Amino acid sequence: MTILRFFMLMALVIWVGGIIFFSFVVAPTLFSVLPTRNLAGMVVTRALGALHWIGIVCGVGFLICSLLEAHAGSGSWQATAARSVLVAGMVVVTLISQLLVGARMAALRAQMGEIDGIPLADPRRVAFNQLHRWSTGLETAVLILGLAAIYVMARHWGVPILNSGGARPLSSRV
Repeated sequence: MTILRFFMLMALVIWVGGIIFFSFVVAPTLFSVLPTRNLAGMVVTRALGALHWIGIVCGVGFLICSLLEAHAGSGSWQATAARSVLVAGMVVVTLISQLLVGARMAALRAQMGEIDGIPLADPRRVAFNQLHRWSTGLETAVLILGLAAIYVMARHWGVPILNSGGARPLSSRV
């Protein structure tokens, strides 16, 4: 059971950590360092697509391990455990972002070419900017669901409190 918990935690750490790193380090850095917003946008799009597929693989792996861990622990498959519902939500929202919103943004970007040369009032640019807000909101939702899943797991599994010597107090030893 410990190995399943390790893989579940690793999947969430990779996915949630990737979202945090991408959102707060990679994207802002690219837009501040690269010579054009168009070039930065192309790199961000490619990196976000990779992050989405990594997340989907991590999510599916998490769900498989979660089901196996639940079955090993209680003999029940508990597919509706809170952690599984949260991670399934992350997968669904990520798929929506990648396959619907991201695909539509890519089509608009292909139509417009250099986006900075398109007037702000152009319907394609307006649509692109709306989709970008949706993309950002969906990514935020995935992050919040991921943090909630980590919290649920930590609360459910519990973390032993160590005394100053690094050992568990007698009352918490099993």
